[in-house]
Amino acid sequence: MTVEELLYRVSSRELTEWMLFYEIEPFGTEVEMYGHAMTASTLLNIYRDVDKHPKPIMPKDVMPKWGSFDKVESQIAKVEEINKLLGGKDKRNVSDSR
Repeated sequence: MTVEELLYRVSSRELTEWMLFYEIEPFGTEVEMYGHAMTASTLLNIYRDVDKHPKPIMPKDVMPKWGSFDKVESQIAKVEEINKLLGGKDKRNVSDSR
């Protein structure tokens, strides 16, 4: 539905009610992704080395950022950070020995 269609089909009152409802009970992709971020941060906290990384990982730390132009680079940097945190090895530049 286009914005013009929306404004034609939905009254100002109903649109305002939806906006207020969203303030009370958010919905959409960002809210759904927050649940995944909670799961990811929980797992990262279970397996982190507390001596090396005493600060807990929060959901916002692993939540994707929308609207940035460097999404891929920032996500790769986040994966590198998590890999390092968990003691993983970066095998991207290792030649395949098969």
